[in-house]
Amino acid sequence: MQPPDTDRTQLRRKLIAAREALPDRLERAVELQSVLRAWLVGHRVSTIGAYSPIKGEFDPLPALYRWSEAASESEERIIGLPVADRSTGSLQFHMWFPGCPMEPDAYDIPKPKGTPVFRPELLLLPCLGYGPGGVRMGYGGGFYRRTISGLSPRPLAVGVGYSNGFMPLLREGPQDLQLDAMLTEDGVMWQRP
Repeated sequence: MQPPDTDRTQLRRKLIAAREALPDRLERAVELQSVLRAWLVGHRVSTIGAYSPIKGEFDPLPALYRWSEAASESEERIIGLPVADRSTGSLQFHMWFPGCPMEPDAYDIPKPKGTPVFRPELLLLPCLGYGPGGVRMGYGGGFYRRTISGLSPRPLAVGVGYSNGFMPLLREGPQDLQLDAMLTEDGVMWQRP
């Protein structure tokens, strides 16, 4: 049985506090950078949507920048960051690069300023928590769920987060998104066959 929303709100607060209090978060981030880079080698995509890390989230941008720099001369690899649209409750992805001009979005999260919009083939999603079989717990706003359900073809949805967010009893709720893969500093925790 899925916990009521009030229980999930309290659980989200606890997960954020636990993540921010991790004494070895930097070491975990270094390991997760390596896991992400290795995982990307096996996936032929040229456009990836990521996120600007907040509240102690893992920062995927260094690994993605290395991924983009490894492109062959005939290949272009694009990284993007989300821009929230309050009216639709969904996200658009704008091209990002190191040194890109940034400004706060509708929720005061940094977003690229004046760069082109594109449709990513793969989305990296921050995870507060995750459960068996690719269940993801985010902040509860449903932005990624609405965004992914509105994209065709559906992009690969890959969760990234620290292993302390594993919740063995977590079951999919109405605002949760089913992941195609879940990566932590310990490796690939789950991947759709």
